[in-house]
Amino acid sequence: MIAEPELSSKVSLQKENESHSEPDNDLENQRRGSAGSLSSWKRRRRSQSEKSRRRASVCSHQDRRNGHCQRDDDLEAVTLFEVVRMGKSAMQSVVNDWIEEYKQDRDTALLDLIIFFIQCSGCKGMVTAEVFQNMHSPDIKRKMTEEFDEETGLQYKKFMVYPWILNVTWPLDLDSGDYPLTMSGPYWKKFKSNFCEFLSVLIQHCQYTIIHDEYLMDTVISLLTGLSDSQVRAFRHTSTLAAMKLMTALINVTLSLRVQLQNSQRQCEVEMFDKRPNRRLETFLQKKKEIIEKKENIENLMNAIFKGIFLHRYRDALPEIRAICIEEIGIWMKSCSDRFLTDSYLKYVGWTLHDKQSDVRLKCLIGLLGLYSDKELCSKMDLFTCRFKDRIISMTLDKESEVAVQAIKVLTLMLENCEEFLTSHDCEQLYQLVYSAQRPVALAAGEFLHRKLFCSLESEVQDEVPERKEKPTCNLNHLLTLVNFYQESEGNAQSAYLVDSLWDCSAFILKDWESMTALLLEDEDSGKEALTSLQKKALVEIMLSTIRQAAEGHPPGGRCLGKKIQMTKERKSQIDDRAKLTEHFFVILPQLLAKYSADGQKVITVNLLQIPQYFDLEGYGTAQLEKHLDTLLKQLKEIVEEQTDSEVLEFCSKTYLVLSNEEWATQDQVDSAKHQLFDQLVTRFNRVLRNFLHKGGQFGDTESYQMWCALKRITTFHNAHDITRWNLLNSTCKLLKRALENGNMPEQIIVQAILCSYYYIMWQLSKVSEGDSSKSVKVSLRKQMRGFCHICRQFLNNPSSTVKEQAFIILCDLLLVFSHEEPPIGSEMVEPFAYIPEESLQTELVAFVLDHVFIARDSGHPDNDEECKMGRLHKRRNLLAAFCKLIVFSVVEMDIAADIFKQYIKYYIDYGDIIKETLSRTRQIDKIQCAKTLIQSLKQLFNELLQGQGSSLDRWSQQFTSIKDLARRFSLTFGLDQLKTREAMAMLHKNGIEFAFKDDNPKGKGQPPPNMAFLDILSEFSPKLLKTDKRTVFNYLERFVTDQMAAENGEEWLPLILYRRSLLDCRDDDTVSTNSSDQSALSPVQAQFKSSSLKRRLQSGDSNGHVGLNEEQHAKISPRSLMPQLTPVGPGEDEKQRVHGTKEHSLETVRMKSLSSEYGTTAMENTDKLEEGVTTKLAEGDLDDVNEILDIDND
Repeated sequence: MIAEPELSSKVSLQKENESHSEPDNDLENQRRGSAGSLSSWKRRRRSQSEKSRRRASVCSHQDRRNGHCQRDDDLEAVTLFEVVRMGKSAMQSVVNDWIEEYKQDRDTALLDLIIFFIQCSGCKGMVTAEVFQNMHSPDIKRKMTEEFDEETGLQYKKFMVYPWILNVTWPLDLDSGDYPLTMSGPYWKKFKSNFCEFLSVLIQHCQYTIIHDEYLMDTVISLLTGLSDSQVRAFRHTSTLAAMKLMTALINVTLSLRVQLQNSQRQCEVEMFDKRPNRRLETFLQKKKEIIEKKENIENLMNAIFKGIFLHRYRDALPEIRAICIEEIGIWMKSCSDRFLTDSYLKYVGWTLHDKQSDVRLKCLIGLLGLYSDKELCSKMDLFTCRFKDRIISMTLDKESEVAVQAIKVLTLMLENCEEFLTSHDCEQLYQLVYSAQRPVALAAGEFLHRKLFCSLESEVQDEVPERKEKPTCNLNHLLTLVNFYQESEGNAQSAYLVDSLWDCSAFILKDWESMTALLLEDEDSGKEALTSLQKKALVEIMLSTIRQAAEGHPPGGRCLGKKIQMTKERKSQIDDRAKLTEHFFVILPQLLAKYSADGQKVITVNLLQIPQYFDLEGYGTAQLEKHLDTLLKQLKEIVEEQTDSEVLEFCSKTYLVLSNEEWATQDQVDSAKHQLFDQLVTRFNRVLRNFLHKGGQFGDTESYQMWCALKRITTFHNAHDITRWNLLNSTCKLLKRALENGNMPEQIIVQAILCSYYYIMWQLSKVSEGDSSKSVKVSLRKQMRGFCHICRQFLNNPSSTVKEQAFIILCDLLLVFSHEEPPIGSEMVEPFAYIPEESLQTELVAFVLDHVFIARDSGHPDNDEECKMGRLHKRRNLLAAFCKLIVFSVVEMDIAADIFKQYIKYYIDYGDIIKETLSRTRQIDKIQCAKTLIQSLKQLFNELLQGQGSSLDRWSQQFTSIKDLARRFSLTFGLDQLKTREAMAMLHKNGIEFAFKDDNPKGKGQPPPNMAFLDILSEFSPKLLKTDKRTVFNYLERFVTDQMAAENGEEWLPLILYRRSLLDCRDDDTVSTNSSDQSALSPVQAQFKSSSLKRRLQSGDSNGHVGLNEEQHAKISPRSLMPQLTPVGPGEDEKQRVHGTKEHSLETVRMKSLSSEYGTTAMENTDKLEEGVTTKLAEGDLDDVNEILDIDND
């Protein structure tokens, strides 16, 4: 930001009352030099002449940005700017040296200080100063200008700095925003702090001497006032910062003078008691008078800065300047409250609370933090608090989390020091922030809630942990208060979020698990006021959240702030907390389970069953655990035998799984207990099944309930535990077969039997995948799997929708798993282990999806309950997702996905995301096959529409428009990279063209084919073709278009006209059909590559591609007619093409206006430039591939 070596700062000093003027002295801004320090800087300034002393040069702004700036060690500090920028010397010494020079020659020193401020603004130009002779000269106002010289490209600013008129000249790029205060990097990162320190030390060292000479400060303030009014951002920013820091330093001087004045006043009062003539009294009075004059002088300077700079810049357009002003006024109010802490100054902070920039709002709140932290200062802010309290409360919802955090902290200080201003409604608005997803906001709100709920007026929060240990009843009261607050919260309250918000400030309450369990185990007959069932439920939820927080040591999901490295202290605290909760709950948990499971408290039981997963049993010996573990296992067994709720049984199963950890000493004991439990469950199930089979499948209500309970328990545990040793598959399959024969078995039993069989097969597959099973086991598994799939397939026609949906999902999962399963290496299996669904099964699956997924939302369910509607939609989405996985992983043929893709527009709201992802995955697998599937789905919709409307197809109907919209959506899914989709697009157009000309019109050859309107749909894909490919597809289309078709121009032929136009480039494609010379001019790629293998591909892959063509069309697509598009055209063929092109051109001329008004500008025109660039990058084999797809032979 400093001047280039050739730019200099020129100073012309004219001495007042002298008849001659001194010669102008050139002042260059900076200078290069060798290593220097403060002492060398002093010696140079003393030894140099006035002219050379001010001459310096450093690397220019461009050199520094390019990395050519020399290091600080290689520079010698010559100017004040260099010394402050380098920051190597003590500021006290720098200031003392400048003060010494000021006392010797104040004009020279003051000009150095002026240049320092100009250079700190990043000015690269010149500074010229001249002394004005007459204060009232009319030329003075004329010179106070800021203008731009168009001839030199320089900007000028002239302003009065008593006793000079300064003329600053700089290039235009000064206002580019790149100046010392904003420059980044290690070279400038400390400049701002050094700059502020210099100003503070300068005022501090001058406070007893030159600051009161009515020359130094007047000049500096005049300079800063002039610069702060500049249009240049760098001048305003730097001068405002300097002025605000000077103001802060002057306030400190005022405070010092106030102390001196008080001391002088006391001395005068003491001397007045002596009635004798006293010279000391006169001395003290004179000293007091001087102090008062100095104080008044400083106050005048402060008023000049406040009125001349602050009042204009606190609302500056630059947010950094506004932030500086508000930050400093907050300091002034706290340090000099008797002068600045008044409503006339507080209003500026209040108004700026509404600033649009978050940084400015943040500075306001930080300033208020310092004020509200002092209770005495709060008493002076009553009017401000009343007027702006609502605004501060609204800022707790600020979009910037840091602003919201500071606003909550301000309100917390209000609660502490001026609670009477916060109403209950105000507090309730902050209470809900403890459930915020932004953790800093939630923690701040937790601090507010902690002070409101747990801190009384007589006992502030100072170290309450020892007191709580001595008085556990206090924690009981706090826990009751917390439970009541949690109950009164809105329905979206989450205990995990509440606990995390209070964790830092209320940990001594949240970790008091002894008090929590004591409240839960209290008897209603004990005489104490017992908790209600809702309070117990809330307390258990809070207790579980505290256990999770203590064991895991990180916030709940949705509040994580990224990966955080855990400190050693935090890790040690987490280990201690986990050991403490394990020691307590391992003993007390069986009692809690016994009490609440017997009472039928399902929610409480489920939460209690989650506690063991946070145990740490690694440090406990076997002898210490056996007694309590045996009690816990017995209680778990009782719950399993009594409960049938899915959630309760699921967490019991998970608890067994956690306690049987291989790393803990509890494994053997838990495994033994599990086996005993499973023996009892399987024995009970087999007994009930024998009775059922003996009765011939006639179940009563009692037998049905017993069978369902037995299956429910076994199925729940089979999901997480290996129970294959009891061979349950044979029993469940017998039960399912009997259900198929009778058809009157309850659906709950069938669902549980299907799930149990599925888990058995998956556990067997897990063993086989590990390679430890014998050949007989593998053969048996294959037979069992196929047999079970056959049973599930039969249940797809069951009257119960629940059974059908469960059977469908299980069948899809099995097909997905076993379709890719291969025999392990070294296996002797002869038959394939994988199971590929036959075509009939694939048809049944897609028919099931169409019948049970793509239906109206409220079909068959007249109720209006939104929750039930969403539940049914969720089930249908699961069905669709299960089938789409089969498509994505190539379990079923991709062609079958056409029935799914055609529903994309109709059911976009319900299933659009699933279908879109399926389409994207299939395109990644095989682009060409995916294109065939998409065009097939459009064909199906077109045929359905054709059958509904008959031969008189209305192209403007809503049904036809929806098909076009679907085609447009399909086109957009192919993305912008046309090179990657060339072959797929060519195949899509080929199939579409063949479908459009597939059949002849029964009314005669003069009528368009029945499927001609499909070309209108196909034109939606034309923008995805490259220009070269458009010509190739156009040539392929011409094989099907006879001369008679080309001459038609009726309304029924409009789709053909539109499609042909979509394949023609707007600049030169029209001439393709009218000038055969264009067709004979081949590109180098077309001339070099020929292809004969594509015919074989079409003949083998698309044998029905030309089915339905008439004799004339067959003749037109003979091998002889395939050659002209890629080979030179003969004279006869040239004439034929010219005649055909003339007809087409005349037809297009007639239809131009209607087409333009109907469709507007085609998307092809917007992609011309892109296509031209892309075409030049085509690989040499790409054209050959497209020609092969379109069956174009060059031989």
